[in-house]
Amino acid sequence: MALNASASTRSSTGGGDTGLVFDPDAWTKLTTTVTDTEGTEHAVTYHFWKAITYVAKPVDATYQSLNVSVPVEIDGTAVDASDAPILFANSVGGYMPSSVADATGVGGASMGGGTGGGAPSGAPTASASASAPGANGNTNATGGAMNTNQLLALAAGYVVVEPGARGRGLKNSAGEYYGSAPAVIVDLKAAVRYVRSNKGRIPGDTDRIVSAGTSAGGAVSTLLGASGDSPLYDKYLREIGAADASDAIFAVGAWCPITDLEHADGAYEWNWGTNTLSTGKQVDQSVSKDLRAQFAEYQATVRLRGLKGSGFGTLTARNYDAYLLKQYMEPAATTHLAALSDSERETYLAKNTFITWDGEKARFTWADYLTHVGARKKSVPAFDAFDLSAGENNEFGSATTANRHFTAYGARNDTTGLSTKRVESDIPELLNLMNPMYHLVEKVNSKRSRHWWIRLGTNDTDTSHVISANLAARAENLGDEVNHLYYWDQGHGANTDPADFITWIAEVTGHKRAAAFSAPAQ
Repeated sequence: MALNASASTRSSTGGGDTGLVFDPDAWTKLTTTVTDTEGTEHAVTYHFWKAITYVAKPVDATYQSLNVSVPVEIDGTAVDASDAPILFANSVGGYMPSSVADATGVGGASMGGGTGGGAPSGAPTASASASAPGANGNTNATGGAMNTNQLLALAAGYVVVEPGARGRGLKNSAGEYYGSAPAVIVDLKAAVRYVRSNKGRIPGDTDRIVSAGTSAGGAVSTLLGASGDSPLYDKYLREIGAADASDAIFAVGAWCPITDLEHADGAYEWNWGTNTLSTGKQVDQSVSKDLRAQFAEYQATVRLRGLKGSGFGTLTARNYDAYLLKQYMEPAATTHLAALSDSERETYLAKNTFITWDGEKARFTWADYLTHVGARKKSVPAFDAFDLSAGENNEFGSATTANRHFTAYGARNDTTGLSTKRVESDIPELLNLMNPMYHLVEKVNSKRSRHWWIRLGTNDTDTSHVISANLAARAENLGDEVNHLYYWDQGHGANTDPADFITWIAEVTGHKRAAAFSAPAQ
């Protein structure tokens, strides 16, 4: 699929943002061409509102602003988007700051690094502008996948809101860090509140907001959905002058979410502990073993059940490999093989002899699957590094300390010479604020989203497959609607079925116009 976003300004009307009141007349008219997944081009004219500050007391308006794009004409036909779903697409990557200030049209939000802390694992280090994706919508975790969604949503008649947000590494003139946890989720909640407080002024159905994000952006997308209207965030929202409105959203779209960080090291080692690094070296197996044991203990406490129809009851460290194989990996391989021509399938199977193909289903062992994926992306621990070098250590920094440990195990094994090897007293609260599982397991939130679209590539070693599967299992166990699958042979940030996502939004929101839109993903 190719997407053309060569928008050009035609005219604009006056007006401006006054306080937290959206000015419906302050738009610029733009045009763009969107090529859908079948190669059909769609001419879209839309109204574009740029860099609206969404809080009354911004810490940094460069990040605490949002863009709004509303289609008014598609393929020569006038469009009324007043009741359309709102795609709320963040561009967060690596928990770094994201901004819409330099965007010239829809899909132009960018993710940039701050001045302090280590680089995030599996994300660009300095800056990465969102760019149009290639054939499968997978050019980078923060730009390609989301741009695909945003442009297709616009062509489907949806309203697109792109919020910026503070992120780790931002430092003010006094040398204080102001973008660490929980800034990113507080900002995104404030942006949702701005949209909802302007019901009737911002086009679109403010009760049908669908969040979307990839990697760390996928994590905060799930967090938005899980924590809607939670009072835990109220004091932070008051500090920045957020609108007095709900921050609950209707549905969640999350691609490879890097989340459940306090348990992520254990989950990662359970998944990838025996795989070597790209250098061919194996990580410290004693540390890996410790972390795998921690995962087994954690998994036993959450008592999640496998998805309906999977045939699995409680998911444990002992049966999770079989569950992932049956529920996700083998179906993903089956879908991939079934889509190939006979000759292509024969060639693929000849190169991948570990797969048994009976003409209808693919089968293989967990050990062979791990060998097929190959090198792991991250060292050990993957997220709370002993030397405080991981991006997540930076995310949990304080105003005066760039990087901090956020797990007892990481702190206890610190190699940087800390005087005390304990997590600091504010860390437990920060973990609750940043983890969707807290709002789904420990404090079940009645205001959570009830619709979940979750995707991950089978070759993604930036995270553990357990993280997404646990999230999906818990949401469904609570009675929510869950659409979760894995992309075979795809890595971090893959989005190979974007048209299906657009159609799913129409289905779950009941939006009639978009229900007929878009071809099946290629």
